Amino acid sequence: MHIYRPYHIIIFGASGFTGQFVVEEVARTASEGPKGNLKWAVAGRNRTKLEKVVEQAAGALSKPELKSEVDILVADVSDPDSLAVMCKQAVIVLSCVGPYRFFGEPVVKSCVENGTHCIDISGEPQFLERMQLNYHDQAAEKGVYIVGSCGFDSIPADMGVIYTRDQFKGTLTSIESFLTASAGTEGGCIHDGTWQSAIYGLADGNKLRSLRKKFGHKPLPVVGAKIKRRGTLFYSNELQQYAIPFMGSDPSVVKRTQRFLNEELTESPVQYGAYVGVGGISNIFKLVFAGLMFFFLVKFSFGRNLLIKFPEFFSFGFFSKEGPTRKQMEGSSFRFIFHGEGYTEGSDPSEGKPNGKIRTLVKGPGTPMVVKTAWIKISKETG
Repeated sequence: MHIYRPYHIIIFGASGFTGQFVVEEVARTASEGPKGNLKWAVAGRNRTKLEKVVEQAAGALSKPELKSEVDILVADVSDPDSLAVMCKQAVIVLSCVGPYRFFGEPVVKSCVENGTHCIDISGEPQFLERMQLNYHDQAAEKGVYIVGSCGFDSIPADMGVIYTRDQFKGTLTSIESFLTASAGTEGGCIHDGTWQSAIYGLADGNKLRSLRKKFGHKPLPVVGAKIKRRGTLFYSNELQQYAIPFMGSDPSVVKRTQRFLNEELTESPVQYGAYVGVGGISNIFKLVFAGLMFFFLVKFSFGRNLLIKFPEFFSFGFFSKEGPTRKQMEGSSFRFIFHGEGYTEGSDPSEGKPNGKIRTLVKGPGTPMVVKTAWIKISKETG
């Protein structure tokens, strides 16, 4: 039976820090939807806050009509009936309610049960993989797509790897990515929702490992030369600064994609290593001190409470409860450099060292974590 759904998109958690920017982006691009008329609504726990977010978007975009055109729905993750009512009205729910390990599953469950597609911006591997384990079969049966990590985690990395592979003439076997972010004159910081996800993610590392065992995956085949893992801290010639392994979800998201492409589409998997630039010597001292303190405190509940309560202090101002201001975001930008190696057309990946290289640059405005992904620019250099 076909259910009439009045909205193409409902933004759930629209009054949260990231949700407010999703509202603006949807409002900005709604005219590009089917027949130029994308019908959308906002949803969350507090009607007053949702009204304020719509009003804010109307002002920022000089679109006063939003206040009368955008419907507001009240729904709460602790009330399954309210989620069901919301999901039945949408083709797609954009879930902006984090940390997802606490608030994400009820939305996924309701979407699957009610035949609604769900997109989120989670950068939490444990949540993403648990949803795949628990809901994949049911979602496939209903023709529902549950698409995670569609923000800075991990669109630039995942799409950057695929784009680089597609541009390479031959068999691309490995890619390393190097991320740098720069703040403008106003400075910059990241909202503490990301900080909280990192705290709980590290604290639950053992749970993620046991979760992965339940999939029963075989190791992905290594094609060509095996990628060499870099150290915990090293000087990157690619960036001309010190770098560390990237602690976010990109490696696990990219690996899941490569596994799908290999097992379902029999495509050759690409090995992947992710790193982030940390600057010069002065930054390293801060990083080592903050890192040691973080890894010690995250092991204990009282330590985690301290980290959550005082994000600015323990991160040297890198994370804050308020998040970046609009001016800070406008002045910030990020760059991903992808260095790929492989075997050119006619070469055998099972013999000798890689004989082809490719370099891709992915860049965009905004602080990482609040990225207008539609503006990301990709370019390549081969050699």
